[in-house]
Amino acid sequence: MSSHTRVLGIEGTAWAASAACYDSSTDDVFIESDAYQPDSGGIHPREASEHMHDAVPRVVETALEHARETYDGPETEPPIDVDERSSSGQQAAPVDAVAFSRGPGLGPCLRVVGTAARALSQSLGVPLVGVNHMVAHLEIGRHTSGFDSPVCLNASGANAHLLAYRNGRYRVLGETMDTGVGNAIDKFTRHVGWTHPGGPKVEAAAAEGEYVDLPYVVKGMDFSFSGIMSAAKQAYDDGVPVEDVCYSLQENVFGMLTEVSERALSLTGSDELVLGGGVGQNARLREMLAEMCAQRGASFHAPEPRFLRDNAGMIAVLGAKMYDAGDTLALEDSRVNPDFRPDQVPVTWRTDESDLALGREEGSVQGAEALVELDPEAGRATKRRERKAYRHPELDERLRRERTRIEARLTSLARREGVPTPVLSDVDPREARLELEYVGRRDLRTSLSADRVRDVSRHLARLHRAGFVHGDLTTRNVRVDGARTHLIDFGLGYYTDHVEDYAMDLHVFDQSLVGTAADPEPLRAALREGYREEGEERVLERLEDVEGRGRYVGSDS
Repeated sequence: MSSHTRVLGIEGTAWAASAACYDSSTDDVFIESDAYQPDSGGIHPREASEHMHDAVPRVVETALEHARETYDGPETEPPIDVDERSSSGQQAAPVDAVAFSRGPGLGPCLRVVGTAARALSQSLGVPLVGVNHMVAHLEIGRHTSGFDSPVCLNASGANAHLLAYRNGRYRVLGETMDTGVGNAIDKFTRHVGWTHPGGPKVEAAAAEGEYVDLPYVVKGMDFSFSGIMSAAKQAYDDGVPVEDVCYSLQENVFGMLTEVSERALSLTGSDELVLGGGVGQNARLREMLAEMCAQRGASFHAPEPRFLRDNAGMIAVLGAKMYDAGDTLALEDSRVNPDFRPDQVPVTWRTDESDLALGREEGSVQGAEALVELDPEAGRATKRRERKAYRHPELDERLRRERTRIEARLTSLARREGVPTPVLSDVDPREARLELEYVGRRDLRTSLSADRVRDVSRHLARLHRAGFVHGDLTTRNVRVDGARTHLIDFGLGYYTDHVEDYAMDLHVFDQSLVGTAADPEPLRAALREGYREEGEERVLERLEDVEGRGRYVGSDS
């Protein structure tokens, strides 16, 4: 980054009208925000946009005033009306660029912010920078932590996903399959009759609660909240104390997010995790992520609260990086995008690329769930699912036993269907331990090729014809040796005859290719070609539907 770049940032994706001034020479971030507070229920797009229209000029003027007061260049002109569209400009603007949240978010809110940013860009005579809101959450964590190439868990109202940098873009490794984590919690609190936002109220009530059983849904590195929210509402209606429901909601929802974060660390080989998004202000979520990282020897960072909730500071900081990389927008190209996915953003401001940490092929190997002792000479592998300190003991015990049993059952069943898997010699569900044949010499991610991927997708088609899914098929859960590819780790598998489940099984493998391959597109095509040879076309059609769903929206109201 340039030694002295100053950027004005404007944020307004949903509820927070915010403006900031960032100075790279001092790393100072000044933020002024005015949050919309609905009278009842969730965010109402029309009311939110009306709030933006009133509040954006005020917060922008405050941030501009700070920029003028701290500016050490030539004298500037009098204050600027953000509604002016004069292109006369100023000879000495107090900032080098105007950055704004281009998406994802609520369209009416984004358009207010986009209009203000264009007017300021013209009036000040400085370039315009369009920032992806979710990438900004990641980058502010990377910026404040000093980490090199972390995995990022974004947990906000309308979004929940895992991102990692690979080959010039931030790849989506896993995401919510229905609604954002904050919106999911708000659905429960609206049912209870609590006002928006619901997250802090659930956190407060949970302090007095005890654990009750609720659904826990993880599919590879994807996850779903609809089942647990329906169950939570029903439990409340059935008379379960609201404190107990809130406590258990946090334990399960945040346990799911922590588990998929660990899976992402394992897949990429990263030992750095950053947290982004407003839900990241929850102390229990931060505690779980810190415990998980400590247990596996990774580093964890959560930015200070002002950078976790929606804020213009992160927009200004990323805007400065993009400006220094020459990544600016012409006015005619500055249309907002309510469905702006983070993996659509060319990452122009960084050129580094961390190699995947591939690990050893003998001795102890730390996976996402288990510690595996490998003995290639004896042809044996011993797998033990570790107790997870971050999970509630009752939930942890149930998951470890259930997954050990299902892994043993489906590993053997897959072999009977002609899919190469390790031979199982012993299983102890109480100790969550399996004794297995040592197969393959390396993970698929070390030797990715179209032929290998076709082979794996044919294996998946055989599983689906037999009526079950693998559940966690990543490039780490395929072992290769010579011409053979073996599937391992069936712990998240289950029996099903639903096309949606088969499509999700393919989607998990597809996402792992995107997250680990330097050039994933030929491999993604090979996945579909291989499945088409032995599977049903309707599963591939549903896969297109899964991939095309718009999960990056600003509100579910």
